[in-house]
Amino acid sequence: MLMRTDPFRELDRLAQQLAGPGTWSRPSAMAMDAYREGDAYVVVFDLPGVSAEAIDIDVERNMLTVRAERRPVAKSDDVQMELSERPLGVFSRQIVLADTLDTDRIKADYDAGVLTLRIPIAERAKPRKIAVGGGSDRREISG
Repeated sequence: MLMRTDPFRELDRLAQQLAGPGTWSRPSAMAMDAYREGDAYVVVFDLPGVSAEAIDIDVERNMLTVRAERRPVAKSDDVQMELSERPLGVFSRQIVLADTLDTDRIKADYDAGVLTLRIPIAERAKPRKIAVGGGSDRREISG
């Protein structure tokens, strides 16, 4: 069996062990990507091993909060753990959303450990043309 050593991976693992698992009062961060796609803002979170029921999404004013919890898998008494690198506990991320986003129409999809939020751009924030009125309403002031 070929084994490679990555010193940075070992440092990350050590830091995670020292910090301990995330708790509701001190959650760990979760990886995410955010980008604009057409008329929507898309935010994608990696949550492998988390069930959909363990994900909580809240929006208050313009603050989006995503929380998830990964619990240990129940093991029988005869299981001896050889290696445990997958983080357990609570994960959370907060994002301040711009006023130009329509937080009433957020859509959330969860597939294969990836949570995708689509937040539409508000109609009032989209570019629009302004019509210019004609000169037929002109009045002359005489004095």
